Amino acid sequence: TKQLDVPINLPIGALQALNPVFVAMILLSREKKPGSIRGLVARAFDFKRITHKAWYVPMVGIWPLTLVFVYGIMRITDAPLPEPVIPILMAPVFFIVFFISGTTEELGWQGYLIDRLPVTWSALTAAVVMGTAWGAWHLFLLLTTQRGWWWILWQLLGMIPFRILIVWLFYNTGKSVFAASVIHAVANVSQFLFPNYGSHYDPFLTFIVLAVVAIFAIVLWGPKTLSRFRFSREDRRAAPEFRVS
Repeated sequence: TKQLDVPINLPIGALQALNPVFVAMILLSREKKPGSIRGLVARAFDFKRITHKAWYVPMVGIWPLTLVFVYGIMRITDAPLPEPVIPILMAPVFFIVFFISGTTEELGWQGYLIDRLPVTWSALTAAVVMGTAWGAWHLFLLLTTQRGWWWILWQLLGMIPFRILIVWLFYNTGKSVFAASVIHAVANVSQFLFPNYGSHYDPFLTFIVLAVVAIFAIVLWGPKTLSRFRFSREDRRAAPEFRVS
């Protein structure tokens, strides 16, 4: 498979990241609501919705900490690891590239689709369905990476707890697509910074850690909305509905 000219194993099929926003624009054009496409695009930088800045911590911290933990497990279990080469200087370049691609994806998934899922679904149900669809959508792309079936299976399954965490952040940041795009970009950067340029990234262990983090989010914020912290003293009765029909 032809590869893009970057020091990572990124197939040309990665350009499919553009599809979600294009599909969303086509569907919005059919709805014939004035300004809807412009409004969708504007949500790429809707960081003003993030009123509680503490949410930037999990937004940028979950994935690096997850992979540090995974690396530690691999070291403890004597997994075959090379001398680590972590291209920190490439991180800003990776982030720009992956933020653009992550934004084109999240404008479709979080900016358009999630508000059009059945209103009877809980936020958790919506996240699991979207995560499953997201994984299926990535299947062909992953098949072109020349990875083994075991690697591909756990990478796909890992997209479910990851989408749960994206939806959790989305609802706790005022439905910010920017927040979803940032954690999406940080995830990709973290994977490709893992020694060496992601060559020894382990999707199975990553799935386990992400699943544990997602379970904590579900238990503490509740599966219905993923945004009602059970120990909060704030009155959330006036909280807006998390989806519309």
